[in-house]
Amino acid sequence: MTEAPEGRFATAIQPLLAEHPKQSGVVPLINAREAFAARVVLARHAQYTLDIQYYIWRNDRTGTLLFEALHEAAERGVNVRLLLDDHNTAGLDAVLIGLQSHPNIQIRLYNPLKLRRPRFLNYFFDFARVNRRMHNKAFIADQQVLISGGRNIGDEYFGAHDDMIFADLDALMIGPVVKQAQQEFEKYWNSASAVPLSQLFTLTKPQSLTKLEQRASVIEADPSARQYIEAIRELPFVQDFLTQTLDFVWADVRLMSDSPTKTLGLAQQQHLLAYQLQQAIGNPQHCVKLVSPYFVPTKTGVAQLCELAASGVDITILTNSLEATDVAVVHAGYAKWRKALITAGIKLYEVQKVSPLARKQERKLRRQRLKGKERFGTSASSLHAKTFSVDKERVFLGSFNFDPRSIALNTELGFIIHSAALAQKIDQAFRDTVPNYAYRVDLDKQGKLYWEERLGPRITRYHFEPGVSWWRRLGMKTLALLPIDWLL
Repeated sequence: MTEAPEGRFATAIQPLLAEHPKQSGVVPLINAREAFAARVVLARHAQYTLDIQYYIWRNDRTGTLLFEALHEAAERGVNVRLLLDDHNTAGLDAVLIGLQSHPNIQIRLYNPLKLRRPRFLNYFFDFARVNRRMHNKAFIADQQVLISGGRNIGDEYFGAHDDMIFADLDALMIGPVVKQAQQEFEKYWNSASAVPLSQLFTLTKPQSLTKLEQRASVIEADPSARQYIEAIRELPFVQDFLTQTLDFVWADVRLMSDSPTKTLGLAQQQHLLAYQLQQAIGNPQHCVKLVSPYFVPTKTGVAQLCELAASGVDITILTNSLEATDVAVVHAGYAKWRKALITAGIKLYEVQKVSPLARKQERKLRRQRLKGKERFGTSASSLHAKTFSVDKERVFLGSFNFDPRSIALNTELGFIIHSAALAQKIDQAFRDTVPNYAYRVDLDKQGKLYWEERLGPRITRYHFEPGVSWWRRLGMKTLALLPIDWLL
């Protein structure tokens, strides 16, 4: 890795870094549209390098616009390196081969599928390998500015359509943590599992860069997309970034990640994120507020959480409800532990799903929230953020889900931020906001689960998983009986 050249990003942030030596600046990206705008701004203003690593990159509106932003950057002379996990690249071979035809763009696929079509056959003869995936997310411009957290690239992560909107979280960061992230990218880029696209055999014909430009132009001209794009351009975030007036939180930030050798089953314990996280957090003394969309605690995790609760630590967990989850089998791996967690005194909340119609009504009423609910960020149909706070002093954000897959199979990337201000924001959201858009799950006097929904001053109690049919509840209970937690 070469030293970062001095450019507009470096010039802009150096005065800020001089005022906060050895600390990193963090801007949480809660708003989905701001998260998209931030990536577009970095791509359009980079001068030297763009190093990008993702688990999912959709070939949809926002995915196409960002592909074209990378192409435009390459045309300006920016060296672009794109590392994608190959599990979710179905249908992307043509556009990726087209992008790689540009002399300033290099593309590698992580742990690639050897048989490009039909892809599912790889799981029959190579399951142990292809079941391990790179879940990391990083977007680094000129080795100076980083965006990382829970979001992949796709319309559902950036609030670009009504069918599915994830409540997600990542952050824009500057300072020493960016150098750590750059070093981590280099490890993955040069790892044995990162294979140059040119070395993979495919019969797919490349999509020309001219066609990519045309697709992006059609999207920008589409009336259904124009409103979204105009809203992006008018965001205060964009002007604040360009005028260097973003409100950074300054803190000690530590990057932690899995070694890419985890994909080969060769990583030592100290090179695993789960171990690093445990060492960095230590034993919570007062409170833990945990947000995880795919929360599968397992028998061992439940025992540890119950032990913490018994020692007096106040634990609150927010995850997806069955109606809101996009992976029902994962919900089954969590649901069977609810009674044990609640009995131990742990508070459980499950995110409610908001329908497309409800979101349209919300936008029409502007800030008058549906049924008196005050929501955190934009209304979402599913939770995808991964974060937690400890003792109102430390915050974690990243790609890591609290499930066996993140611990043992996938590679992950995350950050511990030593900031009381950020930790208190999470605590305040749990206290003032979460009850208004999530079901509180508890036990009645007979020891049976119920779900409590708050609609303004009115409280409604459900005695079955709300918002889903009886057959879906039955399916979830059946899945919970299967010994598949290790896959979840």
